[in-house]
Order: sequence, then structure tokens, then C-alpha cells
Amino acid sequence: MSKNWQDITLALAGVFQSAALVEQIAKTGYVQPELLKCSIESMLDLNPPSTLDVYGGKLENLRTGLEVMRELLKPNSQKYRETLRYGLGVLHLQKKLAGRRDMLNVIASRLEQVNQQAQHFSSTHDNVIANIGTLYSETISTFRFRIQVNGDYNYLQQQRIANQIRALLLASIRSAILWRQIGGNRWHLLFNRKDIARQVDDLLRRI
Repeated sequence: MSKNWQDITLALAGVFQSAALVEQIAKTGYVQPELLKCSIESMLDLNPPSTLDVYGGKLENLRTGLEVMRELLKPNSQKYRETLRYGLGVLHLQKKLAGRRDMLNVIASRLEQVNQQAQHFSSTHDNVIANIGTLYSETISTFRFRIQVNGDYNYLQQQRIANQIRALLLASIRSAILWRQIGGNRWHLLFNRKDIARQVDDLLRRI
């Protein structure tokens, strides 16, 4: 059975886009509202008709993730090193989470509640982000392995930014779950880099 490299690449772009936003906000205290919105809403539709629909149905919404991937796939690239570390950490956490059906059920149930809250406010309202951040703390943060986020101490100490970082990490994990579901695995990052790189270039040309 041939791999659907386009869908695998889209989901991986979702992983690294949210990871890149973590690096950005940790260092600058700022994240583009439309990109934050894409990451948050990718968690709220648990039964999307297609991979691209997870990200609002538009390739443009994944431009940042695809551009980060294009750079990371270059030999000896030194850019986005923190993003790469976060992304690989997310893939590790997703694998741990896959063995915890109880935790997956809790996350799914709580995200349904968050979705209802988002209908009343907005997907990027501070209360919505705070609830997702709390969900991350009460589930993913209980694993022994934790992603250590580096950045400006003054930003990292702000509760609002800490909530955004945790919410973005959970969004990245959601994309990693999707990536696994459609056939992605870590071996592809070693042995199928050219296949993925071709998809990245093709998708960016279509934006």
C-alpha cells in the first residue's frame, strides 16, 4: 500500500508549525493571531473530513509549518533548532500518550467542553486558552518526559503566555496523533526525507 505522502506532510507541518509558535512566543512574547487560531481550532474539530480540514481547509494556514519543514529538511541546517527539539519531543509524547487510552478519553472529553466554550467566546479567548493550558498540565505534564521550553524569562513567567505555550504544545501533539493515524512514523524522518521534501516544495508552490 502506497503512502499518502501529501497528508503525512500536512500533518507533520501541523506538528512543526505549532512547535515553531512555541519557540516564537517564548522568545518574543508574541504569536500571530491567525496562526494561534489555526493551532487552537485544529484541536476542536475531532472528526474532520480531510487532513487539510483540520487546519481550516486552506494550505495557506500551514505556510509557516511547511517553510519550517523545508529548512529543517536541508542537510546540516542550523535554523529552527529549538523548534526541531520541541517537534521531536512532541512525537515522543504522542507515542507515550497512545498507550494511555484513559488519558486520551479525558483529553477528548475536555476538548469537547472547550469547543462549546469557544462557541460562546472565540477559539483564542484567554479563557479558552487557559482551559487548554490547564488540560495540558493535568494530562501531558504528568509524564516523566517533559518538553523544556527555552525563552525570555520575563515572558515565560507570564501566566497568559504560559497558557498559550501549553495550548500550542497540545495542538502540536494533536497533529502528531493525526500524523500517526494516516501512516506517519519516525522512520520516515530518516529514510523518506526526499519524499517529504518533494511534498513540501509542491505544497508551497500551490500556496
